[in-house]
Amino acid sequence: MNRLEIQNVTQGEAFPEPSQFQQWVDLALAGQTTDHEIVIRLVDESESAGLNEQYRQKQGATNILSFPFEKPVGIELDLLGDLVICVPVVNTEAAQQNKRLFDHWAHITIHGVLHLLGYDHSEDDDAEQMESLEIQLLHSLHIANPYQEDTPS
Repeated sequence: MNRLEIQNVTQGEAFPEPSQFQQWVDLALAGQTTDHEIVIRLVDESESAGLNEQYRQKQGATNILSFPFEKPVGIELDLLGDLVICVPVVNTEAAQQNKRLFDHWAHITIHGVLHLLGYDHSEDDDAEQMESLEIQLLHSLHIANPYQEDTPS
């Protein structure tokens, strides 16, 4: 079974239960031959903005940051990496995009796990492949295509 550690350093914001995160992580990792460990850190806008600037040279808070673990040679660990999710940003995005709150959380979590697995969306072909997989995984949860405009989820 995939191991998941949740670190919550936010105050007064709504976010999913650990069991929901576990379901989404397991779904995104379903095709893997080994189990993995992932840390999900739930942060406020200040911490997200600081990390976004430090690691991506971008200003402001962002919904999710993915930090894949790079195993040193000869070290056997199941750690896949860390996801840092900005709770207020995700909650605000869901409202602004007219999406169900936890549908958006599912999408953001799955998106982050796919990044940890090496998926990327910097090039059009890569983005199409990653988005297609996200849509397929979300569909299995009965969640509408998050990339389709003007369609409530």
